[in-house]
Parts: sequence; C-alpha cells; structure tokens
Amino acid sequence: MKRPVIGLTLDSEPAGGYSSSPWYAIRENYCGAVVRAGGLPLLLPHEPEHAADYLDRVDGLVVTGGAFDVDPALFGAATRHETVTTKDRRTEFEKSATEGALARDMPVLGICGGQQLLNVVLGGTLIQHIPDEVEGALAHEQPNPRTEPGHTVSVQPGTLLHRIVGATEMAVNSAHHQAALDVGQDVLVDAVAPDGVIEGIESTRHRFCLGVQWHPEYEIDQGDARILKAFIAACLG
Repeated sequence: MKRPVIGLTLDSEPAGGYSSSPWYAIRENYCGAVVRAGGLPLLLPHEPEHAADYLDRVDGLVVTGGAFDVDPALFGAATRHETVTTKDRRTEFEKSATEGALARDMPVLGICGGQQLLNVVLGGTLIQHIPDEVEGALAHEQPNPRTEPGHTVSVQPGTLLHRIVGATEMAVNSAHHQAALDVGQDVLVDAVAPDGVIEGIESTRHRFCLGVQWHPEYEIDQGDARILKAFIAACLG
C-alpha cells in the first residue's frame, strides 16, 4: 500500500549547543509515529513564501509542538503575558502552511503548540498562561517524564476524536502553559481536562482537521496510535 507523504514542521534554535550556526530540530518519535501509522515523514523548513510548494508535495500536515508561543497579536490580544516567548518565522511558516492545507481540505493534525496555532488559524483565541488564568489548574507542565501520563482528559461523545479513539477518557502527557480559550465558528471542543482546560479541538468544515494538546507520538494511551492511524488513513483520500 502506498505510504502518504506527511509534512512535519520543524523547530528552530539559535546558534549554540548542536551547532555554532542556527539549526532545525525535531524529536525522533514524531517521525517514528508517522512511519508506524503508515506514513512517510517529510520535514519542512521555515520558508513561508514556499508553503504552497511544500503542500504540493505532501498528502497531510502535522504541526508539531515546541517550547515557544503564538504571538498574542495574531489572535487580537491587547496584552502580552510576561512568560510569552515567540519564534516568529516558525509561526509565520506554520500559519501559512496550515491555512494553505485547510484551503485544500488537506488533513491537518496539530500537536500541543500545533493545536494552539491551529485554533488561532480557525478563528480562536488562547489562554496565555494557565496558572494565572485557570483557578485550581492542574500541572499542565507535568513534573514527571513525558513518557508517562500527567492527567486524564474527557473525550466528548459524537466527535471525530471519540470515533477515532473509541473511549470517553484518555490518559495524556502534558507539556504546555497555554491552551485554547475561545474556539472559532464550526470548531468543536472534543477533549477537556478535569480543570476545564481545552485539550482537543476539531473543525466540522474539513474532512480531517484535529488538534490535541498532548503528544500522541509518545503513544502512552492506546488511543494515541489510533489518532495517528486515522490521520494517515485520511491522507490516503
């Protein structure tokens, strides 16, 4: 069976550490999870003006996570929390690629920060710092390893996510200080943490447009692999 080509967005880092020049990075398990699900990963450098050319060469888009934030100006915020850090060229590329993929009705999967970017592209807004905005918030930046669950989420019946995972609860890892606040038109909240923080979104206007706040590439819940497999199946047409 043909393996669909899956574009994965890269992280970027300044000079230092791995290289004395600026460099791109991605965790190996992103690629491994795509391969196990039946796809062929293709890594996408940050070239916003060539986003459409990349989309011509892929069958689906995964917007990955990272230790940075979407610029609050992109969702109309009048203030910027002191914890917010941005990677503007990465966000510019991911925004262009996501908008282009959705315009083509190409399958899109947003993971962690990728869900936050997806929510903004779909017309939503973000919580800029959960500890300051959510009373009684869980430790969404969990202290234990990312290979272990940090908390559970409730999966909403009748949603695409529920049909994929076949469960009303999942154990998830958690590595974020921001989250979706308001969602746009034709966007459903499909997963929620016990403290009320939005953990999953999906668009009803697209054949496969799903965002999850956790990292399914670690496959710590049986539903995680199902998410990747459903995404790859959608990329086959």
